[in-house]
Amino acid sequence: MNWQEYSGNWLLLPPRPIAVVHFLGGAFIAAAPQVTYRLLLEAFAQAGYAVIATPFINTFDHEAIAEEVCRKFSSTLGQLQRNGTLAADLPIYGVGHSMGCKVHVLIGSTFEIERAGNVLMAFNNYPAKQSIPFLDQVIPNLNPLVKQISPDIDLDVEFSPSPEQTLKLANDYYCVERNLLVKFRSDNIDQTKSLAQVLERRFPGGVNIARLKGNHLTPVAQDVQWQASQEFSPLDAIGQWMKQEFYRDIGVLKDEVLSWMNPRPPINLKSVR
Repeated sequence: MNWQEYSGNWLLLPPRPIAVVHFLGGAFIAAAPQVTYRLLLEAFAQAGYAVIATPFINTFDHEAIAEEVCRKFSSTLGQLQRNGTLAADLPIYGVGHSMGCKVHVLIGSTFEIERAGNVLMAFNNYPAKQSIPFLDQVIPNLNPLVKQISPDIDLDVEFSPSPEQTLKLANDYYCVERNLLVKFRSDNIDQTKSLAQVLERRFPGGVNIARLKGNHLTPVAQDVQWQASQEFSPLDAIGQWMKQEFYRDIGVLKDEVLSWMNPRPPINLKSVR
């Protein structure tokens, strides 16, 4: 299987897909998901999932990002179904990492979509001043200067919708009833707890929470090619250990997600006669 670009999405299409994964990455690394999340997404494809990864550029208008991402995915899915590449009845799973989780939540709270479930890994919903380095230092210094030029301009910026508005939208309108929330044990910027509280109120019994070993960047782990020297050194030992740790963490993540999705394959009538 090879990656292919199609109408603004990146695709991995196994021969007979059992389901579709719509993948959205985290802020600043979502622009090239076929590179930054290659190991994880190729594992999904090898398990029989058609992967449609929609890249996006982070801006302050997260609602506009959700609308554009939803449009690109829906258009591509429709084209692949009409040309016979994908069956129309395949289950669809949204899979997101970090900010990609927020975009999936906004899509599920704003548009009428059909999803067999959403997998939300390391949900991040911080305000702009905590998400963008030095923004909290720059704005207070610039605001007085700008107001001398134009009193009507206010540089206090925030994402739209704000973190509070995002959770309220999910509380009132989120339509995906089955959800797997993944929290990594060494992730100090994860906000899965706040999302879990909202979704558990909306869909009692419809939320599973997996607490896995790893950190915020575990889904981005890559295939590290470590070439040991002729005489095995302490550095080689460290390199091999790190490689094993990365593989183990992302391997556990892959198995957890695939086990949770686990769609029933279509019945082959010829085989049961």
